[in-house]
Amino acid sequence: MDEGYDTMQVCINGHQITAFYQEHPENRKDFCDKCGKKTIHQCPKCNEDIRGYHHVRGVYSMMDVPIPSHCHACGNPFPWKKEDSSEPEETEYEINSEEILETIFERFPLVVKQLRIRYDNRATLDVQDEYDAQNLLHSLLTIDFDDIRPEEWNPSYAGSSTKSDFLLKDEKIILEVKHTRRGLTTKILKQELIIDKEQYKKNPDCETMYCFVYDPENRIENPRGFEKDFLEESDDFTCKVFIVS
Repeated sequence: MDEGYDTMQVCINGHQITAFYQEHPENRKDFCDKCGKKTIHQCPKCNEDIRGYHHVRGVYSMMDVPIPSHCHACGNPFPWKKEDSSEPEETEYEINSEEILETIFERFPLVVKQLRIRYDNRATLDVQDEYDAQNLLHSLLTIDFDDIRPEEWNPSYAGSSTKSDFLLKDEKIILEVKHTRRGLTTKILKQELIIDKEQYKKNPDCETMYCFVYDPENRIENPRGFEKDFLEESDDFTCKVFIVS
């Protein structure tokens, strides 16, 4: 779609399936994969489409599309809207830094593709190497994070020390960015990440390590297996690898 609202699909318990019902029909589901309930994309009262992502030409937002409680056309509540109690509960919205980061990682390839589409073939940033990937990721991080420190030194391990690409100081998250290329084999990449992980564990500013791997040519044969091999979650340290293409 060029302009206007897409359609949202939601299960009757209020779990969002997709905010891009029209643009990405492959994401549609007849039943919710979280609770098993039937899904709808239109108001049960007036059959008006439930509003999803708002498309604006030349603009791509990574903000989540909120699930409406009432139909914008007829005003009736949707099935997932609970009846108001006499004393409405106050809810506090807590920003989940890890969810934000993982959303950025997942949509990174879409941003790369969108950047290539410029009016009148104007120059743009095309992610061709690791430096380009770092630059683009840094730009995306500034939307949600304030204190982003590039190239932080980490304590030595086995006689050597390295620099992480970014440190999110307030969140105590270290980011390592990789761009697959000729010569960077899966074996070499694994060896680099093993050393990185052991060093980051010793960094007092690091509680979580994310390694973001952009693999546009699909050089890593088993990306999901690669991610599982490096997954580590404990009370003191978490390590996650995200591979996208």
